[in-house]
Parts: sequence; C-alpha cells; structure tokens
Amino acid sequence: MTVYVLIPVFNRLEHTKRVVDCLRAQSIAEKLGIIIINDGSTDETAEYLQSQSDLVEIRGDGNLWWGGAIEEGLKHVLPSCQPQDYVLFLNNDTWFDENYVEILVQTSIANGGAAVGSVIHEEGRDPPLVSIGAKVNVNRLAVWDLLSELSEAEKRSPNSQYRVDALSGRGTLYPARLFRRYGRMRPSLLPHYLADYEVAMRFARAGVPLVVSSKAIVYSPPVYGNDASSLSWRKRLFGRRSAHNVFQRLIFYSLVGSPLQRMTAPIRMAYFSCSRAFSTWRSLARRKEGTI
Repeated sequence: MTVYVLIPVFNRLEHTKRVVDCLRAQSIAEKLGIIIINDGSTDETAEYLQSQSDLVEIRGDGNLWWGGAIEEGLKHVLPSCQPQDYVLFLNNDTWFDENYVEILVQTSIANGGAAVGSVIHEEGRDPPLVSIGAKVNVNRLAVWDLLSELSEAEKRSPNSQYRVDALSGRGTLYPARLFRRYGRMRPSLLPHYLADYEVAMRFARAGVPLVVSSKAIVYSPPVYGNDASSLSWRKRLFGRRSAHNVFQRLIFYSLVGSPLQRMTAPIRMAYFSCSRAFSTWRSLARRKEGTI
C-alpha cells in the first residue's frame, strides 16, 4: 500500500516545510509518496523542493489553481497506483500528529473503502473544533458545515465519525481506484473553489461513503480557506478565489444536480440570492429600528 500525498503550493515556503516535516514524522511514513505541485512560486520553494530527495515536484506556470494542481498530481500518480493505494489531498498551511495518515487509512478500510475527511482545529480557539464537513442542499443551493448542527457539548466531545455530503481538499483520503473509475478533477469547469466538493459528491453518487473522522485532525492558523471579506464586490462575485463566485457556484450546482436541477439552476440561484439578500436587509433594518 502507498499513500500518494498531493499538496498544491504557491509561495509560503515556511508552511510547506512544516507540512513536509509532519509527513516525514508519520507512523507510516515509509508508505507515503509526497508530491508537491509548485504552481509558479516566486520565493525559494523551487530551490527547497529540488534539495529534498524524498519529494517529487511538479511545476506549474501559476495558472493551475487548486483544481488544476490536483489534476496534474493525479495524472502523475495514477499510472503507478495499485488497487490498494490511496491519494491524500492536503493544503500546505496545515499540520497534524504522527498517526494522522494511519487514522485516515484505517477509517477508510473500516467503512468499506470510504473517502475520509478530516476535522479542522484552529489554534488558540476554545473549543478548537471549527469544521467537520459540508452539508449540501442542491435544491436550495445551500452549503453549510455540519458543525453548526452540533450542540455545544458535542462540539467539545464529538462523535468518532460523521457522514457528510461533500469533502474539502484540506485533508481528504481517497482510494486511488475511485479516480480511475469515476474520473479526475474538472479544472476547466471548476479551477479552484468547489472543485474538491464536486469530486467528492461525484463519488458519493456512485455509492462511495463520505466519512469524516474526528480523530483525523488537521490544525490550522486562525484564518484558513478562501477569505473574501476584504475583496471588492466585483472580485467577491466574480473573482476566482472567492467562495461567492456566481459562475463557479452555478457550474458546481449544475454538475452535482439531477438533469432537472441542472436546467433550473440559474432560476433557483437568482431566486435564492434575492431571497437571502432581502432577509439580510430586513434583519439589519429590524436591528436598526431596535436601536432607535
């Protein structure tokens, strides 16, 4: 068994060094193949990767984005994959304990070849658990974290496993055979945001369980993921890095929905966007009235 670890990076060499050190310290480190997809870094990332004999570097020109970087990694490893091998998606701004990868593999085996995601703990937060996994309502075009459904007691002492509707790229293990059977990434349609959810949901539609182990913990700094709070409204709605990119969301819901849901996605997106904007405006108006 080999676990091929795919890590897209762009600069932030200090993060890359830390996640590599975590992988080298794993209880099954001898079974890992570490592939770094360096998408046009302008710092000393390339020099560092060239000096590390146990790492494989794939170079991009800066236009791969996350989905394209993972696709290049998959194209590199899948020809060598055996039926018992795995592929692990990781971000470089994460760290974890020495039994992390082993827990993911054991959880996948125990759940009949499941895709297994990680919970996210944020440093300096109490309780530290900030994300379990995605719940998705395709009809209402809504995505939320399962964490929001938990009681305060369960947030502090979560169950060992949870079922979710989609898995992120921030620490998810897949049996390698799934990509051969059901396809790889779709970077021409989803180059960045939601690409991880789409591939997980594609596997789920084929009957693959999507499981999150609360023992598989990735630790993150206080701000992680796609933070669009400082973006202009134009970049917030149309920027490729924005979670609110309307075109990417429309493509995502079209890909994961039924034929009828695909046809009606634009109409439903317009309706729910207006409805939610009105609800937010009404809530703000009520708060303002309450302060008068």
